[in-house]
Amino acid sequence: MARLNETKPLKATVTHLEMVHRPSVHYPLPVNVHTALMSCRNMPLHFYRYLQYQVGKPWHWVCRLRMDNAALAAVIHNEKTDIDVLYVDGAPAGFFELFTQDDGVIDLAYFGMMPHVHGRGLGKWFLGEAINTAWDKKPAKLTVKTNTLDHPIALQLYQRFGFSPVSQEEALIAPLTDADHLRLARM
Repeated sequence: MARLNETKPLKATVTHLEMVHRPSVHYPLPVNVHTALMSCRNMPLHFYRYLQYQVGKPWHWVCRLRMDNAALAAVIHNEKTDIDVLYVDGAPAGFFELFTQDDGVIDLAYFGMMPHVHGRGLGKWFLGEAINTAWDKKPAKLTVKTNTLDHPIALQLYQRFGFSPVSQEEALIAPLTDADHLRLARM
């Protein structure tokens, strides 16, 4: 938790990746894991913030958590945004968010799982589901970005599925402060 309260920005290298063909690699759902994957239209803002916080807290996903209600609603309720929520044993366990750009490119804007399901063999299957959901829309290509503050194998996993790095940039990420946590608790 100490990292969340730092006020000093964290340096990160952001890698932009793209995929131009549906991958041929497929990973099965692990046996004896009860899952459901549900598309959610017009998601309540508090539920979206819950997902963002629970999935992204270790990786410093802060942008959407700092948005006010109007700005957040404009993004997640946009007709070009699709959000699917993963449930494991009946409880929320992760989500992915796809955004279809005007040029037909689909961006995998967010993808991740909550810590309580890490290590259960779901990550590869779940990423495959996100990628196949995007390709079912017949995009010109699929994009994603990750950074060095993300899960340690995120970049390798994206590449294993067929994403290729196309550019990198340096970024500064301001971690959530105590004031941010208080504001989120009041929403």
